[in-house]
Amino acid sequence: PTRTRLALGVAAAILSASAAFAAAPAGTGDTSLGKVWVDGKGMTLYTFDKDGPGKSNCNGDCAAKWPPFMAAADAKDDGDWTVVTRDDGSKMWAYEDKPLYLWVKDGAPGDVTGDGVGGVWHAAKAD
Repeated sequence: PTRTRLALGVAAAILSASAAFAAAPAGTGDTSLGKVWVDGKGMTLYTFDKDGPGKSNCNGDCAAKWPPFMAAADAKDDGDWTVVTRDDGSKMWAYEDKPLYLWVKDGAPGDVTGDGVGGVWHAAKAD
């Protein structure tokens, strides 16, 4: 029984460790623009041309309209997915150094109404 308990404990530790690294912070969804990155609710994620690499320049009123795709305070970079520290100290996700946002006017998964807004917002393509 001790050996069985030890084997189960090791198996559980391996599974929980691999689960922590297995999932990207975002998934993909099909839209009229093709495959895009989406949040856990299937809502389209966007990039902002005025951001710098790994730097969000969308704060205040901008962030009210374009909510950042938030990351947990202890989130860690994982491949092309990186954690950006915002001006207020909170954390958000970036893909290939481009911070990601939602658009308040998208009403349902698959909506891409934010693509092209102001000529500076773009659906984050997942291709």
